[in-house]
Amino acid sequence: MIGFITRLFARGEPVLSEARLPDAAAIATLHGASFHRGWSDGEIESLLIDRNVVAHRAMIGRRLAGFILSRQAAGEAEILSVAVAAARRGKGLSRRLLDLHLRRLSALGTRSVFLEVDEDNVPARRLYARAGFREVGRREAYYRDRPRRSAAALVLRRDL
Repeated sequence: MIGFITRLFARGEPVLSEARLPDAAAIATLHGASFHRGWSDGEIESLLIDRNVVAHRAMIGRRLAGFILSRQAAGEAEILSVAVAAARRGKGLSRRLLDLHLRRLSALGTRSVFLEVDEDNVPARRLYARAGFREVGRREAYYRDRPRRSAAALVLRRDL
């Protein structure tokens, strides 16, 4: 009975935890639904078994609602990807995932975190600005997946 009640209440509120190898297929599916060029199950598996990769997930019941992945090296980390299911966007889940992730990276000794974001991705830019990231570079025409034009990638940094 307690298990049933726990599952019933877990359906609405996301539970955040470390992502594991069995999450690879779900992460790849969400990545593919969120980005022009999705990563395959194998690419995600390779990341999840890499000891320098830190990965978190948000689950609602047994369904993946979001994830964040980064790679660490020499006291720095690069956020490789963040995605939240379309139905859960705009509800603060990406901020919760990012906050958890940054706390974990800091606990592991990371001093600076970098990422690249599409200059046209206003919600993501707003998220990162509110989290203390600042623009430190720009890669012109980095995103070329648009029919008539390309977009720059903004390189952002936050010190922990």
